[in-house]
Amino acid sequence: MNILEYGSSFSSSSTWEIHGAGGWATMVAVLVIILWHLGRLIFSARFRSSSNSTPTSLSASAVNPQFRISEIVGDADLKTLIDNLDEKLNLNERWDNVVDKRNNFVSYNAKCCKPKDGPLKYVSVTVFENCSTEMLRDLYMDNDYRKQWDKMVLEHEQLQVDESNGTEIGRTIKKLPLLTPREYVLAWRLWEGKDKTFYCFIKECEHPLASRQKRYVRVSFFRSGWRIRKVPGRNACEIKMVHQEDAGLNVEMAKLAFAKGIWSYVCKMDNALRKYSAIHNSQQGSAVSAITLIQKVPPGLETINSRESLSHLETSAASGQGNKRKFSRRPSKKLVANGLLLLGVFCLSRGHPPLGANVAMAYILKKLTKRGATPSQSGQS
Repeated sequence: MNILEYGSSFSSSSTWEIHGAGGWATMVAVLVIILWHLGRLIFSARFRSSSNSTPTSLSASAVNPQFRISEIVGDADLKTLIDNLDEKLNLNERWDNVVDKRNNFVSYNAKCCKPKDGPLKYVSVTVFENCSTEMLRDLYMDNDYRKQWDKMVLEHEQLQVDESNGTEIGRTIKKLPLLTPREYVLAWRLWEGKDKTFYCFIKECEHPLASRQKRYVRVSFFRSGWRIRKVPGRNACEIKMVHQEDAGLNVEMAKLAFAKGIWSYVCKMDNALRKYSAIHNSQQGSAVSAITLIQKVPPGLETINSRESLSHLETSAASGQGNKRKFSRRPSKKLVANGLLLLGVFCLSRGHPPLGANVAMAYILKKLTKRGATPSQSGQS
């Protein structure tokens, strides 16, 4: 019997026939039960409202004494990140060049591979002209400012900070075109190395204040990290990033979307960086975060790199124009086929069945033509 049934029964005068002390005792017992249920409902409502509120800064023991975040991101993760950035762990992986773009203010180069036991792995190098490493670090870590220039970010909240080692946990909601928004619950930590070099490692985690919701898709695998350092002999900074993420997308579609959209995103970030320098000092506060609790790189862990990423940028600058002309003149067959399939799916979803069917048929015919032409081509060879 729920609380409404209790109320309706109590309001019906014909139900209650009070005869002496026994009737009054029954009435008192029912009142006690009703008050107990009301108190439990009020307490649970207050608990839900308090758990849904956004905390400004929580220490490691404020949420749950049993929930420790100091062990989520450690120095072992930093060592793996440095090895990945120096590409010591990529010897047996086959890499494909994805993007190589530049303008007068920023340059971007990215490659990717498909590991056997995980999602696509990207390694990218971005060089921003006329900025300091501290400024670039603060831009990357300023999630409130990111909501202003990154239109994919719908929400962000800080969940917890461990003041003993600087680990921070946050929750972010990102929107994707035509798809369910993705939910990220991540833990990250910052280190400072030699010559104002900064490292950051980020990974997925769970947290008591971030319960799963049906309206979002929780990203189950997320490993990302970067290194920011000065470019020798220039007033510029380089950020090299290693990124792996499983957001529940088709591998080829995710790769195609990345190749088509990442340069526009980098240009937006560069514009945000130029504006950020004017408001940077005014936005700095006393809030506890991974930046205010940044740690030093343990002795002996940071290696002297041979500046391979910078030499790669110089090499790609010489051949970049020729590669862009070649790609624009003859796009790959696989890219065209995937584009046809994506267009067909889009037309079908938008209520154009004939057009969608024709495009999909073109995709199938292209596949069949390719298979039929393979024996004759090999014979000619």
